[in-house]
Amino acid sequence: MSLLLDALRAAVGPAHVLRDGDLSAYEVDWRKRYHGRALAVVRPGSTAEVAAVVRLCREHATSLVPQGGNTGLVGGGVPDDSGRQVLLSLGRMQRIRQLDADNLTVTVEAGCVLQALQQTAADAGLLFPLSLAAEGSCTIGGNLASNAGGTQVLRYGNARELCLGLEVVTPQGEVWDGLSGLRKDNTGYDLRDLFIGSEGTLGVITAATLKLHPRPGATMTALAACPSIEACVALLRRARQRLDAGLTGFELMERFALALVAQHFPSLPQPLPAAPWTVLLELAAPSEAQARDSLEAVLGEALDSGEAHDAVVAESLAQSHALWHLRESIPLAQAEEGLNIKNDIALPVSAIPGFVTEMGDTLRALVPGIRLVTFGHLGDGNLHYNLQAPQGVPAADFLAQHEAVLNQRVYDAVMACGGSFSAEHGIGALKCSELARRKSPVALGMMRAIKQALDPQGLMNPGRLLQP
Repeated sequence: MSLLLDALRAAVGPAHVLRDGDLSAYEVDWRKRYHGRALAVVRPGSTAEVAAVVRLCREHATSLVPQGGNTGLVGGGVPDDSGRQVLLSLGRMQRIRQLDADNLTVTVEAGCVLQALQQTAADAGLLFPLSLAAEGSCTIGGNLASNAGGTQVLRYGNARELCLGLEVVTPQGEVWDGLSGLRKDNTGYDLRDLFIGSEGTLGVITAATLKLHPRPGATMTALAACPSIEACVALLRRARQRLDAGLTGFELMERFALALVAQHFPSLPQPLPAAPWTVLLELAAPSEAQARDSLEAVLGEALDSGEAHDAVVAESLAQSHALWHLRESIPLAQAEEGLNIKNDIALPVSAIPGFVTEMGDTLRALVPGIRLVTFGHLGDGNLHYNLQAPQGVPAADFLAQHEAVLNQRVYDAVMACGGSFSAEHGIGALKCSELARRKSPVALGMMRAIKQALDPQGLMNPGRLLQP
C-alpha cells in the first residue's frame, strides 16, 4: 500500500492525503451509525486530479468511496472498517464555473455547497430551488449521487429534474464531459441519468450543469392546524386546485413531532396551539399582495369546511424562515431524543391516511409505548415515518430488539400500497439487503449488468446500493 500512498501524494499533493489525526468527519456518518476506517482520505482539487486518483486505485485494485458533505442518512458515503478503502473527498472542488442567465443554467463543481449555489443564483436574480435541511453543508455532487428531494419537489422535482448535464470520472479514470445546457438533446442513451442516484457506484460526479428558474416576485408561508390526516389531504387537494403551480411546498407534521421540537428547542416559537396534525404551505406568486390574497382565500375555505381549525400566515420573511425552521428542526429534535428507526417512504398521496392509521395501530400493538414521529413532504407523497423508543427504554436496546421486525412490517405495508421504502435518502449500506429482497429480479439484473459493464472490477463504492 505504500506505493499507492506515495503515488496519491504525488497526484494531489502530500497535504491532501490524510492518514493521521482525527478523521471522524470523513469516517463517521451523520447519524453516527457507521464508523469506518479509510486507508487514506484523498482530497483532489480538480477533475484531472480525481481522474489520476481513480487510475491509481484501479492499478492497485483498491476500492474508492466518493464523499461530498457527508450528510447522507444511509451510510453510503463512509468507508468500511477494513482500512483498505480510499475515501475520495470532493470538498475542495467548490468552483462555480459558469452562470448563463439567458439559458437559465449554472455549471458548478461537485464540492459546491448547496447553500452557496442558492445564494449565487439569488445574487443573479434567479432561483435554484433544491432545498433541504442540510443545505448549509451538503454538496451538489452528493445531492445528485443520491437524487436528493427536499421541500420543493412538489413544484420543481428532485435533483434529477434540475440537472441537464454532468461531468463524470469513470471507473477507468477517463473523463466524460456531458456538461450540456440543452433542454433537448435526443442523441442516444441518456448517460446522465445513469449516474444520478447511483450513489458513487458507477463513477465520480465532478461537475454538473443545473437548471435555474426565474425568481418569484414573492413567496408566502403559512401554518394550518388540521383535525386529522384525512383533512390534511383534503387541504392539499384544495390548495392544488386553487393555487396550481404556485404551490411550492406542502409539509406535514404530526403532534408528537412538534412536541419533540418544543421539548428540545423551547426557544423556537410555535404560533399555533398543539393539534393532531399541522401543515406548512408555501406559495410563490408575482407579488406579495397576490400571494397573500390567494393563500388567505384557500385557508379561509379550509376553515369554513373543517379541513383546518386554525391557521396563521407569515407577516414577514423572518416569520417565514421561522416557520420553516420549525419544520426543519424535527430531525434535530429526534437526534437529541436519541437514536431512532428512520423510514423514508413514498406512497400515493391517496394511500397515506389509511397507511398512517393502520400502521400506527400495528406498531403500537407490537411495541406498547412506541412513539411515532411522522412528518415530511405530503405534497409529493414522501413521509419520514420514524420510530422512537418508548419513554425510558434505551434507544440502543430498542433498535437492537425491534428494528428489523418493525422495518419489515413498515416496508411490507408500503409495498402493498404501491409505494417505495426509499423515497429520497437512497440505499447506501443501510438498505442494500432490502433492495436485493424487494426490487424485481428483472430490475436487479439490469442494474447489475450496468454495474458490471461500467465497473467490472467492482472498485466504485462496493457494498453500497447493490450487494456484491
